[in-house]
Amino acid sequence: MNYLVAVLPDRIQAEAAYLALDKESIKSTILGKGYKTADEFGLIDPKEQAKKQAQLMTIWLVPFGFFAGFTFSLITGLDTFAWAGEIGNHVIGGLLGAASGAMGGVVVGGGVGLVAGSGDALPYRNRLDAGKYLIVVQGSELLTRQATRILRQFEPENIQGYADNTNV
Repeated sequence: MNYLVAVLPDRIQAEAAYLALDKESIKSTILGKGYKTADEFGLIDPKEQAKKQAQLMTIWLVPFGFFAGFTFSLITGLDTFAWAGEIGNHVIGGLLGAASGAMGGVVVGGGVGLVAGSGDALPYRNRLDAGKYLIVVQGSELLTRQATRILRQFEPENIQGYADNTNV
């Protein structure tokens, strides 16, 4: 499946482009105010992806941090908290390691989610927020080429094609 995304400055041009595509029997979707939203269409929200990635990293790093902190305390034999006793020191070391793992999961997971999880969705969301309209065509390579020819007549701000190669 191939995708073609064109950014048009206003609703009138978006509707004209949609009608021109429809005249050639090319199905398309308009995204923008009064039409489908980015969420309804399925554009990934980078903030939501970052949150999911941070949660996933935290799930893995908290137990690892506890084990690492406990082991470090056990190997070094540090008596940092004399009031806690030998086992208490190891448990506190594990808890501090778990806290470090949680912080690492949030910082690294959230950062990776924002950088890697967004792709081109963020610029398209920003354009929608700025009042622009998107025309999206899904179909074969031949169909998206034909749609590109039609959409270029409307002088879009940007036109980008994507190939979904997940089935390869």
